[in-house]
Amino acid sequence: MTDTPSVLADPVEAVPERTHRWGFGAFLFVFAIFVLTAVMIGAFVGAFFPNAGPSPTVIVVGTVVPTVVAACVTLLVTKLRGNGPRIDLRWSMRGEDIRAGFKWGFIGLLVTTLAAFVWTSVVGEQNAQSAIGALVDNQRMPIGPAITLFLFVWLIGPVCEELIYRGLLWGALERLKWGRWAVFCLTTVIFAVSHLEPLRTSLLLVIGIPIGLARLFSGRLGASIVAHQVNNFLPALAVLLVALGVMPA
Repeated sequence: MTDTPSVLADPVEAVPERTHRWGFGAFLFVFAIFVLTAVMIGAFVGAFFPNAGPSPTVIVVGTVVPTVVAACVTLLVTKLRGNGPRIDLRWSMRGEDIRAGFKWGFIGLLVTTLAAFVWTSVVGEQNAQSAIGALVDNQRMPIGPAITLFLFVWLIGPVCEELIYRGLLWGALERLKWGRWAVFCLTTVIFAVSHLEPLRTSLLLVIGIPIGLARLFSGRLGASIVAHQVNNFLPALAVLLVALGVMPA
């Protein structure tokens, strides 16, 4: 008997077994695509603009494109090797998903705000900055790129990351017959480590816990997407205000 949550009223949850032909290798492939895309963008900028600093366009492209490309490849994997994201990734966005996402998102926002305060006091403000925060530090951006970055960090990025981590990776580990709590723990750790920000890994672990709990207890991806978006709102707003010069870095 599996311990995966089931909601019989939901046609997604009514599917007893996944029949997709992808597993952990698909996640590794998607993550490799993410890294390769980021490296290619960096190499292109370095080759053609060797003396230029990170312009607003470069910051937006370098931040948005690798994550979006990786998410698109994730969706393609489920289409070519499975049953599509609704079944394979437990994708849904119903009222109960939104309510669960807001609940866990606000819990996460409170917990991570306290954790960020403690973490900043330990390592200092410079070391506690996210990669995106460091890019916009002391750099004014035009309103267009600044708003694009804000919307990505707040709304689009969480969708992409949840497709990859609490969708593709979660499904791959479930297919290996891991228990649901083991899947939750491992996806949370991989989510934190995969951001490639060693100094912030422990903070990212805290951030990932309520998002993962939204996925765990709802059994669906929509709740974790909403929780992630709620959790990212204040950091996204801070990035926007810093980029526009309204707030000091």
